[in-house]
Amino acid sequence: MLIRSTFDIQFHLPNPAVVIALLHLHPSLDKQLRSADELLVEYLGTSPLAGREPRVAISPSDYTDSFGNICSRFVSPTGHLRLSSSNLIQSEDQPEKSYPDAKQASIDDLPPEVLQFLLPSRYCEVDRFGAIANELFGVIPAGWTRATAIRDWVHEKVIFNYNAARPTKTAMDVFTERVGVCRDFQHLAIALSRCQNIPARYVTGYIGDIRMPYSGPGDFSAWYQVFLDGQWISLDARHNYPRIGRILVATGRDAADVAITTSFGAANLTYFYVDSWEVDAEGNRIPLPEGDRTNVVVPITPGESNRPTQTNASQTSPIQTQAATT
Repeated sequence: MLIRSTFDIQFHLPNPAVVIALLHLHPSLDKQLRSADELLVEYLGTSPLAGREPRVAISPSDYTDSFGNICSRFVSPTGHLRLSSSNLIQSEDQPEKSYPDAKQASIDDLPPEVLQFLLPSRYCEVDRFGAIANELFGVIPAGWTRATAIRDWVHEKVIFNYNAARPTKTAMDVFTERVGVCRDFQHLAIALSRCQNIPARYVTGYIGDIRMPYSGPGDFSAWYQVFLDGQWISLDARHNYPRIGRILVATGRDAADVAITTSFGAANLTYFYVDSWEVDAEGNRIPLPEGDRTNVVVPITPGESNRPTQTNASQTSPIQTQAATT
């Protein structure tokens, strides 16, 4: 199947700032690309009404970070900034597979690059969950059974609510409050998995309404992956059922490693639109099942509850824009 994904993200910068964007598709998808995967960076001027002045293209410098993600660095002048892209990818047309026989490796057999995904990170306080995780999951057989038991427990115990999103919320906060957005579900599942010596990493990307009814305005989504049987396997404590059309953008220890943007200076989010949908061979959007509203484009504006969060309210650098995630 073919999937078209697009985004349009805009900021206002009161002063010039260096910005790092993490918005390219993951390099592992290169062979599936059926179009260019270019990030368009545009300076829209200083007019109060963004877009009234001629647009000036800014050429970013791309590099690969320590997790294998493609990052784009550039300097933005004072004023309005727009980041946008559209890509077409060939994807599997079947729901994700289950791996009931997947085994958990002993720590001494894990590849060196995987070991970091057993350790505490910014949003996943592994050191605070040891006793909790052992009490909940210690008697469950290791491997796939234990990994999915953790996923299922988080899915059942945490309630989704966009209004509960905040940039400082950690796995322990989610465990205590039992409410959060998609990334919060994944952070808690990651922390509990690592406590059971299951390497787990945070993933961000697109999950559109593909072959399912329209569910509302889009966002970048989050899920996580566990390392079993020598491979990374996707799990999702929020959308706890096999999905079609996950498109990988970036992986890291947690949301701090895969922020949409990191700006070294104030960059106030003013507009945010993300969407991903199935198309036919001619590029036409394929209608969704009952409940379809594909012709209604509903951008997420600053007053709405599913707007991405921005870290560092003091507006001192660095400031990260992290998707609230559906």
